[in-house]
Amino acid sequence: MKKQFFNFHKNTEENKDNMTNDQSQGYEGYQNYRNDYQQNYQQDSFYPYGQQTPEQDPHKKSPKKRKGVKTVAAVTGLAVLFGGIAGGAFYGVNYLVGGSGSSSNQIARADTASLTQVSSGTTDTDLTDLVKASMPFVVSIQNMSVEEVQNFFGGTSQQESTSVGSGIIIGENDTELLIVTNAHVVENANTLTVTFNDNTSLEANIKGSDSDKDLAVVAVPLDSISSDTKSAIKTATLGDSDALQVGEEVIAIGNALGYGQSVTNGIVSAKDREISGYDGTLIQTNAAINPGNSGGALLNTKGEVIGINCAKISDSSVEGMGYAIPVSEVSDIIQNLMNQQTKTRVSEEEQGSLGVQVMDIDETTAERYGMPQGVYITGLTQDNTDSDLKRGYIITALNGTTISDTSDLQNELGYYRAGEDVTLTVQSAGSDGEYTSQDITVTLISSQSNQ
Repeated sequence: MKKQFFNFHKNTEENKDNMTNDQSQGYEGYQNYRNDYQQNYQQDSFYPYGQQTPEQDPHKKSPKKRKGVKTVAAVTGLAVLFGGIAGGAFYGVNYLVGGSGSSSNQIARADTASLTQVSSGTTDTDLTDLVKASMPFVVSIQNMSVEEVQNFFGGTSQQESTSVGSGIIIGENDTELLIVTNAHVVENANTLTVTFNDNTSLEANIKGSDSDKDLAVVAVPLDSISSDTKSAIKTATLGDSDALQVGEEVIAIGNALGYGQSVTNGIVSAKDREISGYDGTLIQTNAAINPGNSGGALLNTKGEVIGINCAKISDSSVEGMGYAIPVSEVSDIIQNLMNQQTKTRVSEEEQGSLGVQVMDIDETTAERYGMPQGVYITGLTQDNTDSDLKRGYIITALNGTTISDTSDLQNELGYYRAGEDVTLTVQSAGSDGEYTSQDITVTLISSQSNQ
């Protein structure tokens, strides 16, 4: 029987249906899981974080959005307004891997160093102290987004949707508390809300995301966090995922089913697993990974974060196959995302445009023709004649954020105003057919001029 790859955020009842009705579709892989996150798990029934309101149907689905259609269009950015507090530039991040941070830290590190590692011969493992010390650095994340949905008559309209996930407090700079999560948890966010261990909820903004690695870092202004909450939360210590052994005990903590933090445990089932659509290798574990766990922590028995939970396989013939991103493989990427400038969305009228016509180079096309995956420029509009962009360039990043398709590009442009400069990473083919990368600074033009 073929395996079906499900995303973390599906309603449990929906999973039961899919496990019986969708098996014929085969193993769709990690990319489908990530793309389906907003489509299939619109958590109308969770308010907030699992508290149902009487009028809500727990099995109700929000309309699905259309994504990934190869079209030629002027890219103007998402027409949504992001409410939030503008973030500051990077001044210096305390904590990530090793070190104790500076004396100016406002958030203490979780005290797991005194915990005794559980021996492999122990039959009755008591993890209560470890969990108690670890809960303060795991958070719940709620994503409010606005989507274009197709109606019965073929037109489109905007609709607000809600989804949930998890995150890990990994550091702070002079003005912000920094939290790592999965990119798909914060994808297309209009408003992000982080709920801490003491049930305090605060608004957060995205610093940076990498869709290929399914990683993102979000920031909460330190001056918005009360002294009581600061004393209740902690910063995680990242461990060495390369040192993991198959059979080693691990603990997963996350916002399962949107009900708030819960804990499961298991072992490392395998290392260096590859899944179609994910750029890298993953840790496989039999620790229960449930809807809402995305972005949560996978811990070793020292209380160190050695993985970021991201995926599971589930059908009637598969049991206990969950996956996590190994932190040692992505620590440099996380650091880069922490260093980016915090983003806030601008209004549709203010949004800037590249003034280009584009189409997607998806993973299949890229592999078939030896091209980079990204957004292919098919032409420039008359309003952008002074741009250094050219037909044939493939856009792969914007200000350091990976661009895999037009949806990524539109989402990123939603943070910048006309007249602002952005740095695009583009790749182009030489006479030998080999692609080379370069960075180009582009001044955005008014999105209204392309309409």
